[in-house]
Amino acid sequence: MSAGDRRCEAGFVFRCLPQKVFPCLEDRAIRDRLLKWSMQGRITAQAFSFDQQFKPYQKDEFVMAFFNDQNVNSSLKLLSASGQWTTLGSKVTKIEATVVPCTQISMSFFDRLYTEGVVRETGDIVKCYDDYYDDILISDELRKVLLLEDSDHYDLFSQLDREEFLFCLFKHLCIGGTLCQFEDVVGPYLETTKALYKDLVSVQKDPETKEIRIISTVFRVSAYDDRGLRYPSSKSHQQTFAYVIVDPCKRHVHALYHCFGASSFTSQLS
Repeated sequence: MSAGDRRCEAGFVFRCLPQKVFPCLEDRAIRDRLLKWSMQGRITAQAFSFDQQFKPYQKDEFVMAFFNDQNVNSSLKLLSASGQWTTLGSKVTKIEATVVPCTQISMSFFDRLYTEGVVRETGDIVKCYDDYYDDILISDELRKVLLLEDSDHYDLFSQLDREEFLFCLFKHLCIGGTLCQFEDVVGPYLETTKALYKDLVSVQKDPETKEIRIISTVFRVSAYDDRGLRYPSSKSHQQTFAYVIVDPCKRHVHALYHCFGASSFTSQLS
């Protein structure tokens, strides 16, 4: 199918940008953390460009066109059931794209953790008796705030706060993968969240107010083929996720992917 034919069918044409580097995921210290959190080798980010103006109300058309563009379909990475990297490689027949608010521009968003007995002034995370949420171990007040609605401190973050992309990234990193070794201090989670967020979203200074604002639009996405759920995985889990982050000015798409499971030393060396 020619580019012109794809344009008529889908409205958008995409190109993979393999030269785009996400410094956060290349940083040795962060890679070591991701290995500790059982995410290294199971998380990736990719960049693509697209050819015409993006309007947020077109999200379903845009995301469907994204998955079915041959350049995306042949290069978008995901993990197979055996834990090997592969590509999407099948026609997507249905998508789900949920808008994720993305307005936060400061890590002071998390300062409230220090004021309510979740994190001490030293940065130490307050411990608690072990509990489980689904198959996730909860052994400190931070994970209780993130996961348990009956936590004493759950109301530190409103429902709108919890929907923010910055909060979602922080929560994903704190919970980690199957064999996650949790941190005793909050610093590594905050530092990694900040670095990943900075790599993924685009900002712009308002010419009148001089204030910095985020111009990216973020979607949490799923894709189905004729056999059912295909991407990010055929098995649903809150820690298996894919986000599409659209920069309407540069006409770039960043795709962040993670599949819940156990990290491996071999993937760190690759």
